Amino acid sequence: MSTLNNASADRPISLTAPSGIDRAAHHRLDEAWLAAAWSHPKTRVFVVSGGQVLIDDTPDGRTELVMTPAFEAPVTETHRYFLGTDAEGVSYFALQKDSLPGRMDQSARPAGLREAGLLLSPRDAGLMVHAVALENWQRLHRFCSRCGERTVIAAAGHVRRCQACGAEHYPRTDPAVIMLVTDDQDRALLGRQVHWPEGRFSTLAGFVEPGESIEQAVVREVFEEAGVTVGEVEYVASQPWPFPSSLMLGFFARATSSEIDVDGEEIHEARWFSREDLAAGFASGEVLPPYGISIASRLIELWYGKPLPKPGELA
Repeated sequence: MSTLNNASADRPISLTAPSGIDRAAHHRLDEAWLAAAWSHPKTRVFVVSGGQVLIDDTPDGRTELVMTPAFEAPVTETHRYFLGTDAEGVSYFALQKDSLPGRMDQSARPAGLREAGLLLSPRDAGLMVHAVALENWQRLHRFCSRCGERTVIAAAGHVRRCQACGAEHYPRTDPAVIMLVTDDQDRALLGRQVHWPEGRFSTLAGFVEPGESIEQAVVREVFEEAGVTVGEVEYVASQPWPFPSSLMLGFFARATSSEIDVDGEEIHEARWFSREDLAAGFASGEVLPPYGISIASRLIELWYGKPLPKPGELA
């Protein structure tokens, strides 16, 4: 497939760069080890609340997660999540709280993953996406799906256990396909969801259904949303997307038809764009690019051949 343009292929997809963190899952059931790690002076802790964390800008222009030693962290026993260790032996924990702590210096600010993911280092972004995903799952799965009784947290935040029936529940990840579809003229098919602002276009996407392969999901979703049939499907990359619990599986797909018939429910408008069409749309402000943190942005970029403009760069 000729869709891939190597001019920008080396830039990593947001939230997928190596973080340098070993999740060290073998320690999650070792209460003695976890207690020792928590009390170690090198351990670092941050709070997650409602999908947000505190971030701060450093004098040298970087943006970091606001982390503290464990002895300075807010008190909580049950919502303490072990995230892993780094090569220097530093252990990292996240604390789930109802609100973020205040900061005496007033320099830190709350941020969600869509903002912070573009600013943080791979290490901090990896820690944040892990913590946000756990928090989302913990908040939504407090009761046993087998018997309905309340569950308790186990395995350092990675299991919920029902004390009534003995069932164990694990964080769920919902697979979703996201695809840049091109036609025989190498134009890209981009759509606008019904709740998006005027001019915001992106790739098509949808959830994988039970008993369906990811390739079948690509074909089905493109036809359901845009009425376009797809033949060849090529996997590109994946991206964790905890909004609240998805794993985005990115593809290039080749259309075998070009007539568009949007479903009107999820997709309000879809269009074929040449690279020249897209460049002109960006220049005029008629077309707004997808959010930079999303794999959609990178799929379009790989086809387009250069970085997409940021919102402040649009005319």
